[in-house]
Amino acid sequence: MNIDKMIYQVRNWRAHWRAFYLGAYVAIDGIVARLFGYDRVVFEGRVDAVILRGNGNRVDLGCLGRRVVTTAFVNYLRDDLANAAGGADVSTFKYHECGTNSTAEAIGDTALIAPCTTVLNPDSTRAVGTQVNSVAKTYSSVGTLTFDGSAAVVEHGIFNAAATGTLLDRTVFAAINVANGDSIQFTYTLTISDGG
Repeated sequence: MNIDKMIYQVRNWRAHWRAFYLGAYVAIDGIVARLFGYDRVVFEGRVDAVILRGNGNRVDLGCLGRRVVTTAFVNYLRDDLANAAGGADVSTFKYHECGTNSTAEAIGDTALIAPCTTVLNPDSTRAVGTQVNSVAKTYSSVGTLTFDGSAAVVEHGIFNAAATGTLLDRTVFAAINVANGDSIQFTYTLTISDGG
């Protein structure tokens, strides 16, 4: 095992404890579940990261955390299924953003607490992720954020727009310290069960 990854995972114990203690998934009962044909549907989000240092070094940190699929996303999905949102489209959830505030995640989150201001992107602080759906019951988006200054990154979110938009998931984790020229490649994975 990569020693940097192991050290980071030990430092990141709080995120793993929250997922264990509070649950690593969101269970949806009622109307949305019935639309899928089940009594209960389970959504589980996960964020992994790799640091790409400006000097060419690559540090795989592994899983940063599991949780929290937001109520805003579940309602967005409901509206898209019912065609009630006038153009809602779940395929747009591919925009990655990181931040510097370690306030714990909550299902009521609608944005990051403190988006990182040192992300190098002329249009937005978000990166457009590459979407992958090659694994059954799993959706993934891989996005890379590059920095033009130092930051202690402790939160990640995935959205459906380059600015504002709906937050699918927010994850808080132990600090990832970056400097000018560094990048973080985030992989967000959403697994949706098919049974009740």
